[in-house]
Amino acid sequence: MGHAPLHPTHLPPPRRRGAVLCISTLVVNLAGLAGLAGLVSAPSPAAAAAAVPAPPLAPTEADCTFHDFKFASGEVLPELRLHYITLGHPARDAAGVVRNAVLILHGTTGSGSAFLAETFGGKLFGRGQLLDAATHYIVLPDGIGTGKSSRPSEGLHMRFPKYTYDDMVRAQFRLLTECLDVNHLRLVMGTSMGGMHTWVWAYTHPDFMDALMPLASLPVEIAGRNRMLRKMIVDSIESDPEWRQGEYSAQPRGLVSAIHVLLFMVSSPLQWQTEAPTRMQAEALLARLIQRYSSILDANDVIYQFEASRDYDPLPHLGEIRAPLYAVNSADDQINPPELGILDQAIHRVAHGRYILLPITPQTRGHGTHSLPAIWGNYLEELLAASEPPAAAGRGGAR
Repeated sequence: MGHAPLHPTHLPPPRRRGAVLCISTLVVNLAGLAGLAGLVSAPSPAAAAAAVPAPPLAPTEADCTFHDFKFASGEVLPELRLHYITLGHPARDAAGVVRNAVLILHGTTGSGSAFLAETFGGKLFGRGQLLDAATHYIVLPDGIGTGKSSRPSEGLHMRFPKYTYDDMVRAQFRLLTECLDVNHLRLVMGTSMGGMHTWVWAYTHPDFMDALMPLASLPVEIAGRNRMLRKMIVDSIESDPEWRQGEYSAQPRGLVSAIHVLLFMVSSPLQWQTEAPTRMQAEALLARLIQRYSSILDANDVIYQFEASRDYDPLPHLGEIRAPLYAVNSADDQINPPELGILDQAIHRVAHGRYILLPITPQTRGHGTHSLPAIWGNYLEELLAASEPPAAAGRGGAR
């Protein structure tokens, strides 16, 4: 693509533009796997008014339905519904190629609507921001088995097709090309599971995008502690007699045991110690987290969501990635701990790849740092600049 190789680097905390930001409160992200942080700034009233961008364009929600969708397992679903949100409008060059589309992919148990939060979309989608919805066409799908897309909990229960990440990415591709008529992406970006989907996108459709930014993920088979924790989550549900092979009438108690494991996966010891410095506060925080997760999760859906990663393994395909790629992880992420050294080695296989490891700071939130562009947004800015395509006039066809 004409870009010089981007070497793997462990970078210092990102530069801050404008007002100084500080973290004051932890807000639990009920739509995803991790906590988000509330952002507070204290400039003068006049400076604050000038710094606040205009709100992004109103989002549009819709469904894309595929008939007789065939999964990698060979199973077929007569109707697969993929829900999505869009902001902005596609812009095409003289050859009809969409040049401003951005695909953002959510984490396990999450949904695309989580990206509309002030801590994410409020930092990226507003006027003058990096992914300004006035100039970008932003697509936020709900993955198979999550959000408002087709899910096991809608009636099929454990008879729902055993989908994988490859199936989820294939459905996302069909959503773009068949329902939204998008034939090219300016950027693919994802958090956690969405970061892993970004790696899959990178080699399955290597010429479909200009840039890639997987956040809080590793391009390797899920094994070791990560796989053990996922199996604990599934086993906690399936070993409960109340689960009844998926035909329960009320959520089985095993779901709470699964939530216990989930909390260990996504937690940040530093931030939880700060948030709950006494025994009573710690127990109260635990109770709130269990109640909140219990109110939004379904046992069968959780089984499918965590088992979907079983065949994930981009490592053999990293040499096939052609677009510039910035892989961003945080040092306090217990799901993708830097001491494994996986990305340090794997990034060398990516022709235009760069590894960014964010150090632990009072602003990071462990695995949940993936949803805080206030921390890593300047690296996104660098990626967009490094991957800026040449003038598209006269270029033909979808890439």
